[in-house]
Amino acid sequence: MYGVVTRNAKEVDWSEFDRAFYEVKDVTGRAAAPLSDAVNMISCFGDNAAANGDPELVPVNPDGELATRDRTYFDWAYICPTNEKYRAGLLEIVDDCAAENEDVRLDDVGFPREEYCHCERCARLFAESDYDDRFEWRASVITEFVAEATARIPGRTYLTLYPDPYPGHLYRRAGLDLDALAEHVDEFVVPLYDTHYGTTYWLETIARGFNSALDWSPEDPERGTPFSVELYAVNVDVDDLVHATEVAEAYAKDVLFGYDASNAAAAIRRKRADEREGVTHGRDED
Repeated sequence: MYGVVTRNAKEVDWSEFDRAFYEVKDVTGRAAAPLSDAVNMISCFGDNAAANGDPELVPVNPDGELATRDRTYFDWAYICPTNEKYRAGLLEIVDDCAAENEDVRLDDVGFPREEYCHCERCARLFAESDYDDRFEWRASVITEFVAEATARIPGRTYLTLYPDPYPGHLYRRAGLDLDALAEHVDEFVVPLYDTHYGTTYWLETIARGFNSALDWSPEDPERGTPFSVELYAVNVDVDDLVHATEVAEAYAKDVLFGYDASNAAAAIRRKRADEREGVTHGRDED
């Protein structure tokens, strides 16, 4: 199946796509009303507007450095996952989305990097917890939030993962315990973005890594937790996008296309036409 990820409400019902994901809250802090005919998406702890408006919301590392987009590694600003007021606001957005469509996707869930967060609130909550290991405590914070959110989602819960399947990396980086999260999540989504897809060996390697990390594969879909791969479609050559799609769908449940519905639709049409004609575009090997 093929899906689109979009900020444009007019694109969610295009016939080329079997499913549409619509950004209700993105990392800029921009908000839109949820739709009834799309899986509504919520950027949870990525929020430039909230961080700019109240720096007290932003996680800090042991040196007191804020997790904002002007720092190395960060493309957007983060919000500390232990802030109860902010979390309550997120859960209200989940309620609003679920009222329109029973399926919801949670984006940008987790701590920004492994050295975060050391704000006074996190220090206090960790000290008051039953955990001796800070990484275990962080994972419990994220799992608890996801459990609270999914309890409000009557349909399918999607959760976006940072594209690093190496054992332990997501746990240490973001506080994502995949086994614990799998108890609450129906499907994970892994964005594997490139602006060219001239070579795809890396895409295959990462996707296959998630087969192992999630104990799931198209050959044995009843085991483990399924995941879809999200490709970047903006200004990507159609033949290259078709080739990337062929690679991704060999390992993932579905393939999604981000932020250029026209180019994505063209790639899907080309791929389906090639399959009918027995012609394959793109490279035989990388």
